[in-house]
Amino acid sequence: MNDQTPTEDFAALNPAGDTLVIQRWLPGPLPRLWAFLTDSDKRAKWLAAGDMDLRPGAPLTLTWRNDDLSARDDPRPADFGEEHSMASQVTAVEPMHLLAFSWGAGEVRIELTEREGRVLLTLTHTGITDAMRLSVSAGWHSHLDILRALAEGVEPPSLWRHYTRLRGLYDAR
Repeated sequence: MNDQTPTEDFAALNPAGDTLVIQRWLPGPLPRLWAFLTDSDKRAKWLAAGDMDLRPGAPLTLTWRNDDLSARDDPRPADFGEEHSMASQVTAVEPMHLLAFSWGAGEVRIELTEREGRVLLTLTHTGITDAMRLSVSAGWHSHLDILRALAEGVEPPSLWRHYTRLRGLYDAR
């Protein structure tokens, strides 16, 4: 990704600032993108690992291995650990189209819509507090840029450099 991040790539917040929506067009087919959401090994390459039972109410533990998403010369910030886990729960599933899970006091909903061989991914994260706003916005933006690169078969951006740059851009917005 170049230094000029397109405006449409940025996450949008609702007026209250507690719900974030971010979208990405990705190359299909739909089943391949669904696997990036639901298969632990594939999800670990762009977000977090964790086996997932695809039924509402199923427990889910997401585990971030932060150093695995960055180049060796891109150390993680001091306030992030090498590994972090979050207990969650699957809240909704419509195979190939919708995956939702709890995220603290909020929820993350990922919807997939296929159009002419491409897939529109729409991520909605609710329950965002003022303290979370910058890190969640830059975090989802970074992770989805890594997913897009993987889906396109190109080298993904190194997480921490990308996240730090995006956090500054979101702060300026």
